[in-house]
Amino acid sequence: MVGIKDIAKVAGVSVSTVSNVVNGKKNVGESTRERVMSICKEMSYYPNSVGKTLKTGNSNTILFNFSDFDRSFFLKIINGISDYVKDNDFDLIICTEKSCEKYMRNNLTCGSIVLDKKMKDEVLNKIAGEDYPIVVLDRVIDNPYIKSVVVNNYAPMSELVQGLVDRGYRRFGFVGGPEHTADNKERYRAFRDVLETSNIDFQQKSYFAGDYREKSGYTAAKILMLSQELPDALVCANDNMAIGAIKAFQDNGVRVPEDIAVTGFDNCDLADHMGLTTVSIPNYERGYIAAQYLIENIRGNRNVEPFKISAKIKWRNSVSVKKSKI
Repeated sequence: MVGIKDIAKVAGVSVSTVSNVVNGKKNVGESTRERVMSICKEMSYYPNSVGKTLKTGNSNTILFNFSDFDRSFFLKIINGISDYVKDNDFDLIICTEKSCEKYMRNNLTCGSIVLDKKMKDEVLNKIAGEDYPIVVLDRVIDNPYIKSVVVNNYAPMSELVQGLVDRGYRRFGFVGGPEHTADNKERYRAFRDVLETSNIDFQQKSYFAGDYREKSGYTAAKILMLSQELPDALVCANDNMAIGAIKAFQDNGVRVPEDIAVTGFDNCDLADHMGLTTVSIPNYERGYIAAQYLIENIRGNRNVEPFKISAKIKWRNSVSVKKSKI
């Protein structure tokens, strides 16, 4: 890790001169200041604001907590959060899982955005308070200091499955995410409700529990291919699992969509390349809105009514335009 002594050595100045520059003191010449700042940028050195925060007890930093580096949509959410935070003169810390709790104190950070299924509700309820607001992106929590910004999963999944039914699909499989998550529950409920309304039978043996990762979709498709008859369509609770399923079908000579249609949910970067029919979630906007609400709550403009984000279907060639009814 680059330190202040390293910067001083490269710049050919004293440690105190570098300290004066990074702390914004005016007792340094402009040419020296510019040289030191340029070297700091080149060597990726940033002042340690945490130490200052501990001394003053004040923080202008928010925390984003997430749990899964495998899913590319996190980057879009982070970009949205970062842009709003930067525009409002706040700093951003990003961390994952258990390490987050030690940063969720108002002498280190002044609020958190949480997208981590492993962070339990009871932990968030204990931490949240008037001086420490929280925004959650993956659930709704009834707490006067926690704002929920969640995707309206039910409506677009209903529209997607209804679109498959309207195209003539009658035999379905479903690959779900972690069964305790709110997103998976809502997406699966929409799937079952449309089939029930359409008088289409769904066998529980055609449900496969996944974990939102590509490998679990690949495994589900391999198990599905062991049966004597494939379903017409495999509906997946996210894109990663859908992409894994498509790869498994391709590896075994099963054609998509001629032999089986596949759909996802998220609209990750690879979905367009794979021609995957999916539900597009505006993840950049989701992060931006979450940061906006958090900073408003930090500033005392409390708003904790749940906010639902709408999503739209992207019909692509993993589903046939027209399929004869069975």
